Amino acid sequence: MDKFKQVKEVIASVEADVAKFYDGGNAAAGTRVRKGMQDLKNLAQEIRAEVTEKKNSAK
Repeated sequence: MDKFKQVKEVIASVEADVAKFYDGGNAAAGTRVRKGMQDLKNLAQEIRAEVTEKKNSAK
């Protein structure tokens, strides 16, 4: 559950940079968005592994 909270925190932290990039054309904000999306991808993969492990251990 902690990782899911981290996902929400990353999304919240990237939100302002998304607006700066798409609305303002700020290239540096785009770099920060890409980093945030990579962090989300990694967290999502970790959550998937945990869910699979928990699901399989319950059998």
